[in-house]
Order: sequence, then structure tokens, then C-alpha cells
Amino acid sequence: MRESFQVAERALEKGCHPFGALLVDADGTVLMEQENAFLPHHDMTGHAERVILTRASRTYPPDFLARCTLYTSAEPCAMCAGAAYWAGIGRVVYGLSEKQLKAITGNHPENPTLDLPCRTVFAAGQRSVQVIGPLLEEEATALHLRFWEKEKD
Repeated sequence: MRESFQVAERALEKGCHPFGALLVDADGTVLMEQENAFLPHHDMTGHAERVILTRASRTYPPDFLARCTLYTSAEPCAMCAGAAYWAGIGRVVYGLSEKQLKAITGNHPENPTLDLPCRTVFAAGQRSVQVIGPLLEEEATALHLRFWEKEKD
């Protein structure tokens, strides 16, 4: 979990939204890392989770991804949960909840957070995705407070 925070920290250091994601195989080997990709083109769909899942689905077959875990610094939004579902990820582990993220960001135009738990998105699907989180939410919150409080000024 903390490795995803380190990836988010790298994004923060570059002036980007502090989100990070890791794809980990069944043996615990990190296969991919992804920082938020909002910058430099202001891509509103450049969420770390969505980008890593696009990369993963181009690289690995669904039966392999079903045994993988997506670790992410914040709960996948509806778009990212959909990407995890369609890629075939078997498990998602996250730090900061969407509800807490919305409380931090407010109505910031760069992060119009959907207060829609990823569990709700996955429950609408035809296959199971295990969800664990929020975990270490205070640590995840600290990353976002550093970024979003500065953005509100």
C-alpha cells in the first residue's frame, strides 16, 4: 500500500495530482507502476488507475489479471473501477476513500469527485472483484491535503 503512496508522492513532487497505482502479480511482484497522468495535457481521464489498467490489458491476458491486485493510493472512481472490471483485475486495494477525497477536494474543477464507492460499481458486474480498503487512510489523506489545500489558495 505504501508503495502506491510513494508513486503518488512522485506525482505530487512534479506538481501533479497525488495519485499512484501499482499492478502486483499473485506472487507479490510489482509488474507496473503509474503516476497520475493529468499533466501535461490536462487529461481528465489520466487517472493513475485507468492508465495502468489500459497498459495492463494490453500486456496481460484477463486470466492472468484475474490473479493480480491493483494497489492504489485512492479508491478507484467509477471510471477506474470500470477499467479494473473490464481489464479483469481480481482484487483492488486502496488507501483514501472517495468520500474522504470529496471532502478534501470540494468542488475543485480538476477533481469533480464522484461519491460512488467502487464496491457499488463492481457489484453491478457479472464477476466478482475483491475490494480491500480504505487502508492507511490518514497517510493517504496527508498527501492530498498537501496538494488540494495549496490549490484552493
